[in-house]
Amino acid sequence: MAHKFLIKKNKAGEFVAYFVYNSETIFWTEGYSSKASAKNAIESILKNGPGAEIEDQTLAD
Repeated sequence: MAHKFLIKKNKAGEFVAYFVYNSETIFWTEGYSSKASAKNAIESILKNGPGAEIEDQTLAD
């Protein structure tokens, strides 16, 4: 599979969810005190992300 979520601990010992595509980290969440919170963040992204609109805030060329 070319994409996946990873849960890792950061230097502060918090749980962070990373989205990885083709071995490249695309984005990550804030740090959470529990693994369950990191999993909830992933579930929220999966639930709410597919229909997200694209908003281009660049200036017109």
